[in-house]
Amino acid sequence: MIHLPSLPWDDKVWQGHLRDSVKSTQELAEMLDLSTHPLTWINESDFPLFVPKNFVKRMEIGNPHDPLLRQIVPIEDELFLVDGFSAEPLNESNYSPSSGLIQKYYGRVLVITSSACPVHCRYCFRRHFPYNDFRGDSLSQALDYVSEDQSIQEVILSGGDPLSVRDSVLETFIQRLEQFKHIRILRIHTRFPIMIPQRITSRLIRCFEASTLNIVVVVHANHANEIDQDVETACVALLRSRVETLNQSVLLKGVNDSHEALVDLSYRLSDAKISPYYLHLLDRVQGAAHFEVSEARAKALVGEMQRRLPGYLVPRLVREEPGQPSKTLYETTAVASF
Repeated sequence: MIHLPSLPWDDKVWQGHLRDSVKSTQELAEMLDLSTHPLTWINESDFPLFVPKNFVKRMEIGNPHDPLLRQIVPIEDELFLVDGFSAEPLNESNYSPSSGLIQKYYGRVLVITSSACPVHCRYCFRRHFPYNDFRGDSLSQALDYVSEDQSIQEVILSGGDPLSVRDSVLETFIQRLEQFKHIRILRIHTRFPIMIPQRITSRLIRCFEASTLNIVVVVHANHANEIDQDVETACVALLRSRVETLNQSVLLKGVNDSHEALVDLSYRLSDAKISPYYLHLLDRVQGAAHFEVSEARAKALVGEMQRRLPGYLVPRLVREEPGQPSKTLYETTAVASF
């Protein structure tokens, strides 16, 4: 087993970044020198702007079309109602045996671990999720649920963001989960290593390293510019603590809908020891229609990625559809350069 040097971060560091996040479009415009630009930004009250300052620092000053900025700033297009887009695009409530638990696929259960998140992504498929009804005891419920269902082999922590909870809470949950012999995998879906990489603390790394479970962390980066040196440091630490680290992206118009952007992202992920996993077609959530890329365009882009990248750096193109026993995987064929 590889023993790691201590990471230079503790709870106070990442919690400080979280508290200091940008919460107003005026502050964001001032930070990016965009106060005098004609902008279509809005102050959305139901799903307000929330973004860490260290993520804003990765954006290009003076560029209102920066791909990182586009992911997080509320704009007028969100207000339009578009046919086929709804508040609950995946019908998750139909698969919830109790508050905070979702079981759509065989052998797995998903736990809404927290209502908090380090960023409000404008395309988030849970942007209308009824977090006010969230009781906050989903981890305890999950333990009770998996104890009664021997078919479950994987527990998936989602949210919000599961790394919003304290290390001590995660440690206790993992230790109790290890007592169930039929549970083999703990998967954690999180935006923290990208948004606030300081969340990957030495204590968290030690917890993962000591666990008898196979731990998989799925991060979420959509553009190469999201990955800076601190992100690399955090993700390399995860790898060295025997955590498999994967990335899932969403194909977003104006963000990463070119083969150049997607190829750059795959190489940058590789630099940070992250494996490209899924490239999702947009979940058709109300307020995000302006991000949609057509299925035909998506297939062409992935075909071009296949032509330009080794196979292990090409993510699988998928869509999640309500009622299906698994994600829908799209077959693509490498095409001539375009």
